[in-house]
This record gives sequence, structure tokens and C-alpha cells, in this order.
Amino acid sequence: MARSNPFVRFLKDWTLPVAIAVGSIFYLIFLWVPALDEIGNELGPIIDFIFPLSVFGTLFVTFCKVDFHQMRPHRWHIGVLVAQLLLVAVNVAVIFCMQGDGSQKILWEAVLTCIIAPSASAAPVVTGKLGGNISTMSAFTVISAFASALMIPFVFPLLEQTVHVSFWSAFLIILQKVATVLVLPLVLGWLVQHTLPRLHDRIVGMPNLSFYCWAFSLAITSGITVKNIVHSEAAPSLLLFIALLTLVICFIQFGIGRAIGHRLGEHINCGQALFQKNTALAIWVAYMYLHPVASVGAGCYVLWQNIINSLELWAFRKKNGS
Repeated sequence: MARSNPFVRFLKDWTLPVAIAVGSIFYLIFLWVPALDEIGNELGPIIDFIFPLSVFGTLFVTFCKVDFHQMRPHRWHIGVLVAQLLLVAVNVAVIFCMQGDGSQKILWEAVLTCIIAPSASAAPVVTGKLGGNISTMSAFTVISAFASALMIPFVFPLLEQTVHVSFWSAFLIILQKVATVLVLPLVLGWLVQHTLPRLHDRIVGMPNLSFYCWAFSLAITSGITVKNIVHSEAAPSLLLFIALLTLVICFIQFGIGRAIGHRLGEHINCGQALFQKNTALAIWVAYMYLHPVASVGAGCYVLWQNIINSLELWAFRKKNGS
């Protein structure tokens, strides 16, 4: 059997870090080269249009492979949600203790966005690559979105008294945002499974399609994250502390999720469910409810979680000799 090209092999093995690097470098090139300003201005709206489509496509392909008979509440769903609620409660208590210190409050609000956000829409993609159950993970993403839609409009106005959005208005806005990129592809995936068997077989026959769609979305997200950091008006020291603390909370959530999973026999699903977050929604709620600098936390978190995902995938390949 012919050996695969080492460069191609490297791209396949480290797709997520490569996507992060490509997105970050492309943005910095357009930032540092004035001659590209006009092209950058034209590409901006195009990227804004393509990004939700790429996320939608990732989920549509994933849901085409889901066993919908398994999409019901499981015991591990409750364990992960309880852990998330406890982490939110601890974080809120810390923020109340920091009311007199603006920078400290922003720091912990940035961390809160990384805890209270729902499970990432793409979590089933990585879960499947790690040998987890895509169907039960997909069910949790729906449950998690609903739980976060309840928590966010309840918790955040307590922290920022200037917010004048009613609970139900915020609840419906958040649900509408997650429904567009979560519920619609889920429904279309079910329809393809039951009405278009040939298309379904073609999609299932490309096992890595959803993963590469997600990598494309990650490249765009990384560029946006770098943009937010570069244009932030916060002190560099605060940005550094936000980056470091979100890395710590990333490991904490991953470790707690894995611990819950070991007790319930679902360590892969629980680990991904608690630590892999919908950072796009987290950034939006930070802008809507909190200080804009707090959104940098979710931006950093998306980089950390995908680096950890890459290490998980590397360990899984090494263990299985692939």
C-alpha cells in the first residue's frame, strides 16, 4: 500500500489547530497589509454570510447520521446540567464579591460566559470522532440550549443592573438564535433519513464531511476572535488574565465532565458536553448583557477547547493505531 503524503497526513491529523492558525493568520495579514483593506472590506459581508451556513451544514451532515430513536433524555444529561448549574452559582457568587473592582468583575464575567453557554452545536461532531454516541450527544445539545436560554436572562441582569430586557424577551431571542442553526438542520436531517435514502447514503458515505465543515467554521471563528482581541480597548494585562483563566476553566469543565461520565459510563459524552461550548452565543450574550471586554473570554475559550479537542483526537488515534 502506498504511503500517504506526510503533509496531507499532518493536515488530517491536526485539522483543528491548522484551522485556528489559518483563520488567525489570514486576519492578521489583512490587518497589517494596507493594500488589502479594500479587499477585506468586500470579504467581510461575504464571510458574515458564509459562517452561519457552514455551521448549518456541519450540523445537517451530523444529524443525517443520528439515530433519532436514541434522542431522548438520559441520566448523564442530568448530571452534566447539575454540574453546570453549580459552576454558574459559584461564579456568580465570586462576581458579587468583586462588585467594587471593575477589572476583576469583567474578568469573572468573561469566565461566566464560558460556563453558562450551552453545549456547542458541533459537539456531536467531535464526540463521534472520539467514539462517543452522536445521538445522545445531539439530544443534549438541544436540552442544553433550552437550559441556557433559561439561565442567561435570569442570571445576567442580576450582575448588570443597566440591562432592561425582560426575561421572556431574552429567553425567546436566545431560543430563536439557537433554533436557526440547531433545530432546522435537525429537522432536515430527519427528513433526509426518511424521504431521500440515496442522498442520505451519499452523506453517510463521507464520514469526515461534518468534521471538515466544522474546521472551516473554526477558521472563521478564529479570525473573528483575533479581531476582537486586537481591537479591544482593555488593558493587555486584563486580556492576558482572561486568556489564562478561561484556559483554567476549560480544563476544570473538561475534568468535571469526565469524572461524571466515569461514574455514569459516558466519559466521552460527558466530557465533551460540559466543556465544549457554543462560543458564538456566549460572545453575543456578553455584548448584550455584560461589558464588551467580557466577550474576549469566549473568544479565547474557542481556541482552548479546540486545542484540547485536537489532543483528544491525537490520543484516540494513537490508542487505536490509526
